[in-house]
Amino acid sequence: MKAQSATRSDLTHFFRADDPSWHWLEDRDDAQVRTFLDSANQRTDAWFTPLEHTVERLYQGHLARRELAVSGIPSPLDHHVYWSETAADADYPTWWRHPIGDANAKTCLLDLPAMARDNPFIELGDLAVSPSERFLAWTLDTQGNEFYDLHVRDTQSGQERVLATDIGPDVMWAEDDRTLFYSTFDDTQRPAVVHAIDRDTGETVQVFEEVDPEFWVGFGKTRSKAWLVIETASKSTSECHVIPAHAPHTAPRCVMARRDGIEYGIDHRPGQFYILTNEDGPHFQLKRAPEHAPDQWAPWIDHRLEVTLEGVDCFEWGMVLTERDHDEALQRLRVLELADDHTPTRDTLLAAPEPLCHQSLGDAPHFDTRTLRLREESFVIPPRWVSLELDSNARTLLKQQRIHGSLTSDDLHCERIWADGHDGERIPVSVVMCKSQRGQAPMPTLLYGYGAYGEVLDPWFSVARLELLERGVVFAVAHVRGGGDRGEPWYLAGKLEHKQNSFHDFLAARHALVEHGISDPARIAAYGASAGGLLVGASLNLEPDAFCAAVLDVPFVDVLRTMENPALPLTTAEYTEWGNPEEPGVRERIEAYSPLDNLSDLPYPPVFLQGSWFDARVPYWEPAKLYARLDAMENRRGPVLLKTDMSAGHGGASGRFSAWRDGAQQDAFLLWAMGLTARHGETEASAG
Repeated sequence: MKAQSATRSDLTHFFRADDPSWHWLEDRDDAQVRTFLDSANQRTDAWFTPLEHTVERLYQGHLARRELAVSGIPSPLDHHVYWSETAADADYPTWWRHPIGDANAKTCLLDLPAMARDNPFIELGDLAVSPSERFLAWTLDTQGNEFYDLHVRDTQSGQERVLATDIGPDVMWAEDDRTLFYSTFDDTQRPAVVHAIDRDTGETVQVFEEVDPEFWVGFGKTRSKAWLVIETASKSTSECHVIPAHAPHTAPRCVMARRDGIEYGIDHRPGQFYILTNEDGPHFQLKRAPEHAPDQWAPWIDHRLEVTLEGVDCFEWGMVLTERDHDEALQRLRVLELADDHTPTRDTLLAAPEPLCHQSLGDAPHFDTRTLRLREESFVIPPRWVSLELDSNARTLLKQQRIHGSLTSDDLHCERIWADGHDGERIPVSVVMCKSQRGQAPMPTLLYGYGAYGEVLDPWFSVARLELLERGVVFAVAHVRGGGDRGEPWYLAGKLEHKQNSFHDFLAARHALVEHGISDPARIAAYGASAGGLLVGASLNLEPDAFCAAVLDVPFVDVLRTMENPALPLTTAEYTEWGNPEEPGVRERIEAYSPLDNLSDLPYPPVFLQGSWFDARVPYWEPAKLYARLDAMENRRGPVLLKTDMSAGHGGASGRFSAWRDGAQQDAFLLWAMGLTARHGETEASAG
C-alpha cells in the first residue's frame, strides 16, 4: 500500500480545540455539520475515482447474475389471489391481485415505482388487506426517519385518503372490516401507544399505552383470526394483552402481568392459548391455558437443555414449532399434529436439504390449511420456496431464485469450523468458498459478524457475494456470543456484563481461520453494520493489526455517550441490552469497550465508514466522529473514509439498484485492501 494512501485529509479547519471529541457534530442545525459531511463525501468520491472501473465491474457482474424481473409467489386469500411483481428496470415492486378463478381480471393494488417518482427515498412499512378484501391499508416512509403515514383505499370506488401521519410502520385490520390498529411514538421515538381508527370517520381512540421507557409496544393477530394481541416488551421482559378480533373496542385483557426477566408470547387454537415462555428455564418451553382463563398456565412441552424453543405457529390441526439445536447452531422446524384432547398424533422434524441450511415457515394465511409453504436457503443454495402436503408428505417446488453466470451452487463449498474462545468456549464459524480453492494456499477473507440482541446469523445466500468468491475471497461468519446462534444462553453470554465475550469471540474466529489454513493473516478484512459495527470497532481497538481493512456500516460506536442520553431514540429501551450508565459500575463497563472511548496509538488498517442523515437508530454523527478521530492518527496503515447518505435512514438507500451499487463500492474497497485489485496508477502489490 502506498504511503500516500494514509495521508490525512485537511480537517484542521473543522477542529475545535474546546471539543477534541468532535461532539459538535451532533448539532444537526449547525451549518458546519453539513459542510463537514459534504467535504467527507467529496473526499471519499475522489478516493474512489481510481477504483470506478472496479466498482462498475462488480455492479454489472451482480446485475448479470441476477434475475432482475421478479414475481412473487401467488397467495390466495378468501376472494382474491395476491402477488408482487418487480420489473427488470424497477427499484420497487408493484402489488397485484385477481379474483380466484379469473386470472385474466388482474388489477394493480399498489404501485410503488409510481409513488417513488417524486420521492428520493421511499419505504413501505406494511400492507394489509381488510377481511372483506375491499379495503387496502398501507404505511409509507418518504424520508428515511422511520415515521410513516397511514393510507387507506376503497378498491371498489378508488377513493383514497391518509388517515394518520407520523406513526409506526405496522398496521392491522380488526375482523369488523372497518377498524385499523396502529402505533405512535413518544418523544424518544419509542413505540408507546396503540390506537384504533375508523376507516370511514377517522375517529381515533387510544387502546393501550406503555409508560415504562424500557418497553416497546407491538401488535398482531392470531392465525385463527379470533384474537388481536398487543405485546409490550423490553429486551428481557414481556407482557401480552388480548382483544376479541370481532369486537375491537373491547378493553384489552392482560394474559399475565409482567414479571422481571420473564418473557412470553402467545398463539391460539379454539379453546386454548399456547404460551411460549422462559418462566422455568432460559431455553423456553410451551405452556397452555384455557381461553377463558389465559393466566392459568399449565406445562405442555418441557424445557430442554439441548434445544431452544424459538417459535410456535398454530393451525387448526396442530402447530409448527421452531427449534434451535445448540450443538449444531441451526434452526429446525417440527410439525406437531394434535387430536381433540391435545394428544400428539404426529411429531415430525422436517428434513433440511443440506446440513448448513436455513428453513423457515412461509406465508400461510388460512388457519385450516394442510399445505405448508417453506422457505429454504443456505450459503450456497439460493432461496427456494416449496409446498409440503401434510397428508402425503409430498414436496413441490414453487419457486427457485435463478442465478446466472459462471458460478453455480455446485461450484461452491460451505463448512463449519470451531474457534477456541478466550475462556474455553467453542465459537462456530461458517466458511464459504469456491470448491476450486479448497486446499490452496491461505486465501484473502472477509469476516462478517453482528452479535447483539439475540439476532441469529442463519445461513443466507447473496448474489453480490459471488463477485467476491469468484475473485478468490473466502467469506466467513463469526457466530459470536450476543447473537442467538446457539440458543438463548448464547445471547445472554454476550450482553450486559458479558459483552466483551462478543469481541473476543470475533477475534477468536479470525485466528481460527488462520490456524485452519484457510485465511491469509495479512489479508483478512472485517465487516459489521449497526451493532455489528460496534463488534468490529471494538475488535479493531483490541487488535488493529488483525485485519487489513474494515467496513463499518451505520456503526454503533459511541456507546457510552448514547447510553448516557435518554432523550435519544432507542436509548432507554436499550438499557437491558447494554446497561444504564447511571447504575453503579455500568458506566465503567461500557466505557471499557465503547469504540470511540478506546482508540489507541496502534496502527489502524484502512477503514470505510458509512452513515445516513436521517438514521433514527444510529445517528450520522457516530461514524462521523469516528472518522474525524481516526483521520487525526499519525500511524494508521491506510485511508479512513466516510460516506454519508443525505437522503436515507438506517437501512441506507431505499431503491434496490442504489443499494446494490453501494454494496459494489464497499466490495471494491475490500478487494483493494486485499490486494486483489488496484486503483489506477497503483500496482496490486502497492495496493495491498
